[in-house]
Amino acid sequence: FKAPSGDHPALYRDLLRTNRVHWIAEEPPAELVREKMMDCHFRFRHQMALVPCVLTLNQDGSVWVTLVKPARAITPGQFAVFYKGDECLGSGKILRMGPSVYTLQQGKNREESPKKEEIDKIEPAT
Repeated sequence: FKAPSGDHPALYRDLLRTNRVHWIAEEPPAELVREKMMDCHFRFRHQMALVPCVLTLNQDGSVWVTLVKPARAITPGQFAVFYKGDECLGSGKILRMGPSVYTLQQGKNREESPKKEEIDKIEPAT
C-alpha cells in the first residue's frame, strides 16, 4: 500500500505489540507486574520525540503499547524503546500493529452513514 501523502491517516497507528521485552534494570518493572499496565514513554526511531503510552503486559513477556496519540510510520521489525523519565527501561521488537487511523475512520464512517441532507451539503471535489 502506498499512501497518497506523507501525512495520510493510513500511516498513523496508536496500538502495537512487541515480542518479549528485554528489560534493563528490572525484569519487568514491578509496577507493570503488579498492575499489568504502566504509563511510560516510547520511541521507535533514534531522534524522534518521546510519545506517552500505556504498556499492557502479556503472559509471554510481550507488551501491547497503546499510544496516547497516533504515531506515523511504525513498522514491524523496528524496535520500540521504553522510558520512564530519563531512564531507558528496555525494548522489544515490533511484531504487530493495530489498525491504522484510516481503517478506524472507515469503520466509523460505515457505522454512521450520513443522512441525505448532510450529503447534499458536501461540495463536489474540484
